[in-house]
Amino acid sequence: MYTLTYESKAIDGLKETAINDILETARSFNTSHGITGCLIFYANQFIQILEGPREKVKELFAQIENDKRHTDVSLFSEDNISERNFPDWGMAYYTANDNSTQSELNQFKSNLIMLADLSKPTSVTAMLFWKKMKFLISDE
Repeated sequence: MYTLTYESKAIDGLKETAINDILETARSFNTSHGITGCLIFYANQFIQILEGPREKVKELFAQIENDKRHTDVSLFSEDNISERNFPDWGMAYYTANDNSTQSELNQFKSNLIMLADLSKPTSVTAMLFWKKMKFLISDE
């Protein structure tokens, strides 16, 4: 089993429909290829951890690197693992729009921080994923 984590920036003007397309494609591909993980999209940035068979994870990452919906893709950790850290996870996504309140945003951030604090990473890659997520959602 293999894991990697990366970060990237969404292209300017990426629409909510494009994010939904990413979600649909990822769920279908990942399920059929034995890949699990977690994708965080916040402040126009992505952080994702992927885990599964080495060949399939690397194949997926190559597709991500070539995806025109984001730029500055940077792999920052990879490991061999004996067990999954995110066996049933999906994507954390918060859409800020005109109807959003500061309270909703704060709750989203609080929930992510709680998940990070309660997780028990079994690899350096999982630990770095949570650290990067906390940095991303910290107040600018």
